[in-house]
Amino acid sequence: MAEFVHLVVVKFKEEVVVEDIIKGLEKLVSQVDTVKSFGKDIESMEMLRQGFTHALMMTFGSKDDFDAFQTHPNHLEYTATFSAAIEKIVLLDFPAVVVKPPAA
Repeated sequence: MAEFVHLVVVKFKEEVVVEDIIKGLEKLVSQVDTVKSFGKDIESMEMLRQGFTHALMMTFGSKDDFDAFQTHPNHLEYTATFSAAIEKIVLLDFPAVVVKPPAA
């Protein structure tokens, strides 16, 4: 079964304290068991971002795990805070297919 990736590319509103939003997101992913990993982009060159300020990624063991995250009460509660902070957003959700087996 393929892992599932949730990628969020966002530009936060100017007045938003981004550190508070990220801390809230880190708290959320630590509370939801179906989230396997979480990462945030701090590497991209600004000229390649096309106005977006952050990229956030979560991985899940399966699409079912992602679906469970989407309806989790903590996610639904946090969504209001996150949505209010956004100027623009792109969401990409897709399976991640293993092309090489893990090293033994």
